[in-house]
Amino acid sequence: MVAVSANRLELLQIADAVAREKTIDRSIVIAAMEDAIAKAARSRYGQETDIHAEINPRTGELRLARHLLVVDEVENSAVEITLDGARRHNPAAQVGDTIADTLPPFDFGRIAAQSAKQVIVQKVREAERDRQYDEYKDRIGEISNGLVKRVEYGNVVVDLGRGEAIMRRDELLPREIVKTGDRVRAYIFDVRREPRGPQIFLSRTHPQFMAKLFAQEVPEIYDGIVEIKAVARDPGSRAKIAVISRDSSVDPVGACVGMRGSRVQAVVNELQGEKIDIIPWNPDFATFIVNALAPAEVVKVVLDEDRERIEVVVPDAQLSLAIGRRGQNVRLASQLTGWDIDIMTEQEESERRQKEFAERTQMFAEALDLDEMMGQLLTSEGFTSVEEIAYVPISELASIEGFDEETAGELQARALKHLADVEEALDNERRELGVEDDLKDVPGVTSKMLVAFGKNDIKSVEDLAGCATDDLIGWTERKDGETVRYPGALEGFELTREDAEQLILQARITAGWITADEVVEDGEDADPDAESA
Repeated sequence: MVAVSANRLELLQIADAVAREKTIDRSIVIAAMEDAIAKAARSRYGQETDIHAEINPRTGELRLARHLLVVDEVENSAVEITLDGARRHNPAAQVGDTIADTLPPFDFGRIAAQSAKQVIVQKVREAERDRQYDEYKDRIGEISNGLVKRVEYGNVVVDLGRGEAIMRRDELLPREIVKTGDRVRAYIFDVRREPRGPQIFLSRTHPQFMAKLFAQEVPEIYDGIVEIKAVARDPGSRAKIAVISRDSSVDPVGACVGMRGSRVQAVVNELQGEKIDIIPWNPDFATFIVNALAPAEVVKVVLDEDRERIEVVVPDAQLSLAIGRRGQNVRLASQLTGWDIDIMTEQEESERRQKEFAERTQMFAEALDLDEMMGQLLTSEGFTSVEEIAYVPISELASIEGFDEETAGELQARALKHLADVEEALDNERRELGVEDDLKDVPGVTSKMLVAFGKNDIKSVEDLAGCATDDLIGWTERKDGETVRYPGALEGFELTREDAEQLILQARITAGWITADEVVEDGEDADPDAESA
């Protein structure tokens, strides 16, 4: 066995070699050696002994020392020393000080050497993992090139040169075949620190992979003149990308297409022939959605901004083009814009409007005891509910052609009476269902909701407070390859998830589970499911 003191330069040479090979800092390797030598020394001098090793990073000189705590009365001689004994080493020593007692060099035994080697290997491996994590955590969102090292059950392990990454089977393009030794380009979408080392996850299906490819091919995107605002992909089949130019003299679509399509073709080739629609982004949602549905023509759009939903009317002959194969075109347009899109033909829209007109006419005629012509007149004036007639200013009703103030007043009186009758009927039904009166005090709860709660066994403020958002608005699950919809207690009320969350939060405040101040302090507009889960 080689004595620790035998070759000082050899320690530094080993440290330099390991640091270069593992691309970690030399000081980390030296610190690992110091820990290993200290552990080996403890096996000789006793495990309780507090031994420290120090290697001079310039000369390689090793210094071994045992640290002893200065005490009045020694209880453990391995780690403690009396004040008199300490003053032999340092005349200025005081109780509570630590004395370093230098130890002589020694030869490693076989077991001690093996143990020291394990310490060094472990410390170096940990340092290598930390280096790899620190390097790649800041590269999330970049494209990386690597060689396929092996393929395991469809998952691809990629050698990035300074680390290994994994690309799961579902992150590969459909029908894409990757073999060992192939060079691949992929998007780094996640880096996680795990016990067995950092895990780097790659993807070729991520929407941002295509965006980054365009940034590499289109100098205007790289320079920030053209900006990619949104991307939607059906990997391996079709994609849509929305772009806008910050310079009015630069056409964003033309810049992405390139001369004779050279730029977009380079991206298409990398994505195994994926068809790409390049769309001009527009701050006006209606215009943007019309652009997103290209190549289909759009006749009319109707926006519902509260629900982020839009109805699009297309010519009868354009319906299949607008929807796309298996709904692909409208699905990608919806992903690109973030809006739900309903597509109908001009004929369907005309039939729907006629049906709505007839239904509203009949509703006004029955609720307000009117003849059909009066009901049609109210509907054609844009009234959609009895509530609007009940609470609209009298002057607005009187301004309708053929109406006067007396007629308007009579209409409003009938509307108010109808609403009162409906409210009374709902209140009676709510009582019969056993819904408690306190539930009416929760802000945002209506009489119709109380009846719906009663039918779904939500009968007290505590019952509502204990609900999850899905209990109110419903949820979907995949079963046997099909999406199954489960209705919530307020199905049909057209509540958004945020509306349902607010109802539950208000119920929790009313029940005394939380206070309004706590909601404001914590910013608790989050999904209540987290609390009730």
